[in-house]
Amino acid sequence: MTAATQAKHTPDDLSVAPRDIRFDLTSAQKGHWLGGDPVGTAVFNALSLTFPDGERMFMDAVKAYRDRLSGKLLEDAKGFIAQEAIHSREHHHLNSLIDRERYPVAEIEETIRGRVKMARERGPMAMLISTIALEHFTAMMAEMHARHRNLFDTTDPEIEKLWRWHAVEETEHKAVAYDVFLEVTKDWSPFKRYMIRCRAMVLVTIMFTRNISRYAARLLEADGYTPKAALKAVKRFVWGDPGIFRRGWKTYFAWYRPGFHPWDQDDRPLVADWMAEFNAAVRA
Repeated sequence: MTAATQAKHTPDDLSVAPRDIRFDLTSAQKGHWLGGDPVGTAVFNALSLTFPDGERMFMDAVKAYRDRLSGKLLEDAKGFIAQEAIHSREHHHLNSLIDRERYPVAEIEETIRGRVKMARERGPMAMLISTIALEHFTAMMAEMHARHRNLFDTTDPEIEKLWRWHAVEETEHKAVAYDVFLEVTKDWSPFKRYMIRCRAMVLVTIMFTRNISRYAARLLEADGYTPKAALKAVKRFVWGDPGIFRRGWKTYFAWYRPGFHPWDQDDRPLVADWMAEFNAAVRA
């Protein structure tokens, strides 16, 4: 790689600020909270079920290297950890409102805990590498939320605010774990770093999309779908219409560019616009 492709860093004027917000999510108890759509609700519930344990792993992946950080990156890391802790808390609250007598929530949570445990057992660096790939994936989905907010048009405003707040902060801290990775691997060759992160993204893409689809399909089965019909309906939702895993392909494939940095795509205006809207909604 040439000097022109050396990695960049998070903008100096961007701060990663935790916002300790609690949401009234009681409408989730009504069942199909995403506009009455059982498929969409199952997909977003499946995503939410992964967040508490997954985000705790992200926090621990960054914490493991705090003693090697300084200056703005250390402050960003602290903000990242605080944001993820609050995300974990609020999604735990949402998950607790899913009807556990009807849906196999405990079964899915146990599967997720097992997968996270395996990831943790591979050690801090493996955890950090998984984290940077998953953070890129969630930032991509946050971007799609921004561009296609009609998906939540008929959703209870408090639940919509939860997902918008989460998306804003995922966008805001999208490069923190990546910058930590760059710092702690600064003695690696650019080629080694590039190959490892690309391999990680391929594996994460396969595992994450497959697992979310399977969890959502299990939830749909409780709504009367056959296993085959449930998986078909979920795949149509995530890859077809609305295609929440498909719509962000340009952002996704940017990862494979040598010299990539998450802030190559400058989302600061988007974050500012979202926060203005969000703050207005909260005041209202």
